[in-house]
Amino acid sequence: MQTEVQIVRVLRNIYDPEIPVNIYDLGLIYEVNVLDEGKVTILMTLTSPGCPMADELIQEIHEGVKDVEGVKEVEVKLTFNPSWNKDMMSEEAKLELGFL
Repeated sequence: MQTEVQIVRVLRNIYDPEIPVNIYDLGLIYEVNVLDEGKVTILMTLTSPGCPMADELIQEIHEGVKDVEGVKEVEVKLTFNPSWNKDMMSEEAKLELGFL
């Protein structure tokens, strides 16, 4: 559980290049799974399927999560089902962007 908390901290420090909100509070992270052998899988989406910064964003996730103690392998899986929408954002993110 502690590893997952540390991973979420890392994800909260990675920002979508087009929106000034971190990818976790933006609702782009659907799942974080930590297996006993140090493998982490992250299921995520993007704000749009054609995001030109997708590769850089995924690389930043890999680099940040790999630095968490106990993490030996990171796999990021992209999905567009369900499609991202503003309802997936945290209340804090909605407030920051003026949606509340």
